[in-house]
Amino acid sequence: MENRMTFEEEQERKGRTYKLLLWFGMISICMIFGGLTSAYVVSKSRPDWLKDFVLPSAFVISTIVMLASSFTFYGALKSMKNGNRNQTMTLLLITLALGVTFVILQFVGFGQVIENGYFFTGSESNVTTSFLYIAVLVHIAHLFGGITSLLVVIYNHYKQKYNSVQTLGIELSAMYWHFMDFIWVYLFLFFYFFK
Repeated sequence: MENRMTFEEEQERKGRTYKLLLWFGMISICMIFGGLTSAYVVSKSRPDWLKDFVLPSAFVISTIVMLASSFTFYGALKSMKNGNRNQTMTLLLITLALGVTFVILQFVGFGQVIENGYFFTGSESNVTTSFLYIAVLVHIAHLFGGITSLLVVIYNHYKQKYNSVQTLGIELSAMYWHFMDFIWVYLFLFFYFFK
C-alpha cells in the first residue's frame, strides 16, 4: 500500500526545507560581515586610523527604529496566527514604514559624518570611515532583500493567501528581518565600542 503524505505534512516538510535554505543564506551573510569586521580590526594598526571617531546620532536613532520594526513584525506574525487580519496588515505596514525610515536615517547618518569633516571616498577619506561606509551599504543592500520580501508578504496577505495555520511566508520574511536587525545591532555595537 502506498504511503502518501497529507497536505499538512507536505506543507510542514516544505516549510522545513525553506527555513533550512534561509539559514544557509543567513550563515553566508554572517560570513560576509565577519570578514568585514575582521578587516576593520586588522586595519586598526594603520597610522591614518581615527581613534576619536564618533558614530553619528542618526545611527543611534536608526538602531531604535530597526529594533521597533522587529517588534512590529513579530506582532504581525502573532496577529496572523490569532486570525486577526486587520491588525496583521496594520503591523506589516508599520514594519515597512520603519524599514524605509531606517534606510533614510542611514543616509542622514552619512551626511552627519561628512558634516563633521570625514569623507568615505576620495583623497580626503580615511580607512575608518571607508569601512563604516562599506559595512553600512552592504547591510542596506541585504536589507533591501528584506523590504522586498516584506512587500511580497503584504501583497500575499492582501490577496488572503495566509491564515491562522498557513503563515509560512510571513515566518520566513520575519526570520530574515530579525536576522538583519541582529546584524545591524552587531555592526552598531562593534563600531561604537571598537575604536
